[in-house]
Amino acid sequence: MKKFVIGCILAAAFATAAHAATTMPAAPTDSWTITNYYKQNVYDPKESKIGTIDDVLVDKAGKVTGLVIGVGGFLGAGEKDVIVPYTAVKSQKKDDKWWLTLDETKDSLKAAPGFKYDRASTTWKPENK
Repeated sequence: MKKFVIGCILAAAFATAAHAATTMPAAPTDSWTITNYYKQNVYDPKESKIGTIDDVLVDKAGKVTGLVIGVGGFLGAGEKDVIVPYTAVKSQKKDDKWWLTLDETKDSLKAAPGFKYDRASTTWKPENK
């Protein structure tokens, strides 16, 4: 019985140590949540809405590399998805809300190459015209 109790204590200690090694005691101070971007509106420098972020692209190392912005259309119908570099979108806090801006116009984004999400490969592929 004594060996069983010692075995249980050791198993619990190993499980606790393994769990502690894969979790963080606090959120990193320089991190942002994905909700600061996903489904947020994007505005041009004149504060006109030019689109909405439909997806956030992350490389294999976990670094955000691009943002998929839906432009045009109405309630998703006729919308075109374009991809911009993550660094092209600037964020600022305004009226206690995060504003995302891009130094582009709605028309320039509509003229950019479009992309469609491919569920089979879970990637964004150039739109076929």
